[in-house]
Amino acid sequence: MAVPPRGRVSSGKAQPAAPAAPSTSCAALAPPPRPAMARPAAAYEAAVPPRPACAYTSCYCEENVWKLCDYIRSQHQYPLEEFYAVFISNDRRMIPLWKQKSGHGDEPVVWEQRTLQFSCPSLNERRLQRNGEITKVSSKAQWDYHVILLHVSSGKQNFIYDLDTVLPFPCPFDVYSVEAFRLDDSLHPEFRRKIRMVRADLYLKTFASDRSHMKDANGKWQKPPPSYPCIETADSKMNLDEFISMNPKVGCGSVFPLPDFVHRFGRQTDYSYSLEGQ
Repeated sequence: MAVPPRGRVSSGKAQPAAPAAPSTSCAALAPPPRPAMARPAAAYEAAVPPRPACAYTSCYCEENVWKLCDYIRSQHQYPLEEFYAVFISNDRRMIPLWKQKSGHGDEPVVWEQRTLQFSCPSLNERRLQRNGEITKVSSKAQWDYHVILLHVSSGKQNFIYDLDTVLPFPCPFDVYSVEAFRLDDSLHPEFRRKIRMVRADLYLKTFASDRSHMKDANGKWQKPPPSYPCIETADSKMNLDEFISMNPKVGCGSVFPLPDFVHRFGRQTDYSYSLEGQ
């Protein structure tokens, strides 16, 4: 914001446009007071430790986010109700995301069939974008969903926590949207993404995983599991599919297309509506 010019002390030279001084008091000869400067907005304080200090296991993003929620609950720095576990997937369980550690340069990572972990060279021949341009995609991270944490902040912008991105941690929502999501409308329909958004307190109460989705047909781990015990509830030992599903009639939370998610939580959005029950 431009700051108005300060008043000037008379230099003794004639100032033809200046009005005559009303008096010769010290107050009249003193320079005008400086205009009030706008106070800078308070810096956002991260809700969790720096990335290297967070509990993290590669390929177990749903548990990484659960651990972040658990940490936030224990610290009482922010109301837990401001945080949401965000599952990103679609009906085909095949989604692209950019700026992921598994990617190469500016190529997207297509998260497809995490349970099978098959090599798919033909994936590089698929048309990712509708405009005729074929974007190469990595076949090394073929997973069917990703999970991030959203903080609906009381400040001017919201923040994303993603332990698998090369973007800042936490990352301003709009930066993450532009760099990692990009435009959904420009993608081929089979790659368009949906969101299941679950309140952090509800996620902590209901999520359960026995990690069986990370074992192959012979019962061997495709990726090493976390060192801590499996997360379970009194009602379930495995309900991960209910969270990955983009069927709004299944599981808890709210399901909507990615563009709606970006519109609701981008910087220009009015956050006065109620998030109760989501």
